[in-house]
Amino acid sequence: MEMKGEQRIGLTDEAQNYVIDLQKAHEDKMEESFWPSTLLEGIEHGEEFVDTVSRLRDWIFTQRNSKDYFIRQEEVRLLAPIARPRKNIFCVGKNYREHVLEMGSEEDIPEHIMIFTKAPTTVIGQQESIPLHDDVTAQLDYEGELAIVIGKKGKSISKDDAMEHIFGYTIVNDITARDLQKRHKQFFLGKSLDGTCPMGPVIVHKSGIDDPQCLSLKTLVNGDVRQSDSTKQMIFSIPEIIASISKGMTLEPGDIIATGTPSGVGKGFNPPRFLKGGDVVEVCIEKIGTLRNTVK
Repeated sequence: MEMKGEQRIGLTDEAQNYVIDLQKAHEDKMEESFWPSTLLEGIEHGEEFVDTVSRLRDWIFTQRNSKDYFIRQEEVRLLAPIARPRKNIFCVGKNYREHVLEMGSEEDIPEHIMIFTKAPTTVIGQQESIPLHDDVTAQLDYEGELAIVIGKKGKSISKDDAMEHIFGYTIVNDITARDLQKRHKQFFLGKSLDGTCPMGPVIVHKSGIDDPQCLSLKTLVNGDVRQSDSTKQMIFSIPEIIASISKGMTLEPGDIIATGTPSGVGKGFNPPRFLKGGDVVEVCIEKIGTLRNTVK
């Protein structure tokens, strides 16, 4: 989060009404443990960081002045949880059957997982503006997705061990320039325009989500529900995704994997319903919250 021009790490309640200033608590408690300057650094420190956060949270509630550590969410600006990933964002394509059908036919349902990436410069946070990019595209589209944040380094990870490598979950809106995607016969340029990966509003630690494979997902444009499905409809499950990507490739703490989008994207309508200036796009995922951005 950003407060009074300073970036700090915060902890929010489930309803996301307020933010706990963990950095202030760390300073006041005079903790000797490591404290990261960014959430990415914290994730890279693994369970040590998670334990410190838990200790600080518990300590705050024992203090007479505990209210001093609670900040109303409207008083801070929520940044993307990982504002500048160290790598491209991994994205799973064609991972919901109905989405495959709206974009093609039964023959397009993949036998093997499809992976593409988005550049780190695509990432923006909650309430930040999605650039319209009308000088390079006339077909800007939305794709609401559950994203995995890796917490433990691994290579050739088995499906049985995959969940142990997850730090937590967030929301990604895989904004796509459909005409660029079609023109260049691959996904990278159409997926990597600046500001086309809204992320947030928070990362929920894996302990807060019992079954990430059973979460409701909705995307709304100007209040109109465009996508509505459950993550249980994925063709390739989260363990399969992690196992497939990590074959011969090392996954590292802070790596982000967007798990695919359900049907209801703009290009899937007849006629297509692409984004325009002023559109408000909201991606809502159960237990994580709502990622909200405006196209400008």
